[in-house]
Amino acid sequence: MSKSQSSNLSEVAKVFFRLGWIAFGGPAAHIAMMQKEVVEKRKWLTNEHFLDLVGATNLIPGPNSTEMTMHCGHERAGHKGLIVAGLCFIIPAVLITGTLAWAYEQYGMLPEVTPFIYGIKPAIIAVIITTMITLGKTALKSTMLAVIGVIAATLTLLGVNEIYVLFGSGFVGIVLYYLRNRNQFNTVNPVLVALPLMNEASNWRVFFIFLKVGSILYGSGYVLFAFLDAELVEQGIISRQELIDAIAVGQFTPGPVFSSATFIGWQIGGFRGALAATVGIFLPAFLFVAFLNPIIPKLRKSTMMASFLDTVNIASIAIILAVVIDMGRDTLNDWRTITIAITALVITYVFKSINSAFIVLGGALAGYILSII
Repeated sequence: MSKSQSSNLSEVAKVFFRLGWIAFGGPAAHIAMMQKEVVEKRKWLTNEHFLDLVGATNLIPGPNSTEMTMHCGHERAGHKGLIVAGLCFIIPAVLITGTLAWAYEQYGMLPEVTPFIYGIKPAIIAVIITTMITLGKTALKSTMLAVIGVIAATLTLLGVNEIYVLFGSGFVGIVLYYLRNRNQFNTVNPVLVALPLMNEASNWRVFFIFLKVGSILYGSGYVLFAFLDAELVEQGIISRQELIDAIAVGQFTPGPVFSSATFIGWQIGGFRGALAATVGIFLPAFLFVAFLNPIIPKLRKSTMMASFLDTVNIASIAIILAVVIDMGRDTLNDWRTITIAITALVITYVFKSINSAFIVLGGALAGYILSII
């Protein structure tokens, strides 16, 4: 590896390992933080290409924000960057969740983190809004795309499945293209990633359960709950309360909510169970991204598929808008949270280069202080 490649890989590791410790708030918040780090601050890729990656990632199963880290890592340091970025983003969440799983096993309860989350959520809303505006300017290329975006946001708020909204928008894009002209596009061969080895039959069972979930799951932590309820609770492997606590841990810790798998795996088989569940649920994401990443630039070069990407991208922004509205309904319910959100929004808008970590930490501190007043 050349000195330049080594430097790029090291940079990828530092960026995503740090994000892994502070990326609270779910995929929309994670993607907002990534955009500030890799597009605005470091210029690894353009806003348009970043949007293409977001749109394409929303169309495949798995943890979207984790898959975005892999895309960004690949853009900076190739296939090694893909693996390093994904691992560095996942590891902090896994370490935190594993520690909480051990404490839960020992003491039967989770620590009280509500005062800190109280302030983090409104601060995260501000981060998402500023990024949504930036990406929206790039995605909004025509009046027709604006109309599609409004329809997509409305459908999402009405409860239509996000996958239907995204694929439907993409289909509309292709129809619009065919109303103008015709074209073709090429595809590319997949790239495979190595599979870690584990032992013990019970751990292999855990691995394959979570491999299946990671291979087919779209959506939020609530969808993950439904899948795992069917796979684990109804089969008598864990109790529903353990599952509820696991999803809660995934929601209030930084990084991907899929880290709930680590918590569940620990309850089933200790450290090795946690390892099996974690590898199982995240492995498909590495495979999907390794296959998808080389295709996206080819799609953008095709005028037909560029139309598809443009409509999927505007739908992705619309879904983020719907997420912000839902988060606002749930979070901005008193003067304290509204004050934190407005203050964070002003800071992120005025000081565009400020690190998202300071917004998150500031929100947590403000939430703690205001909650005890």
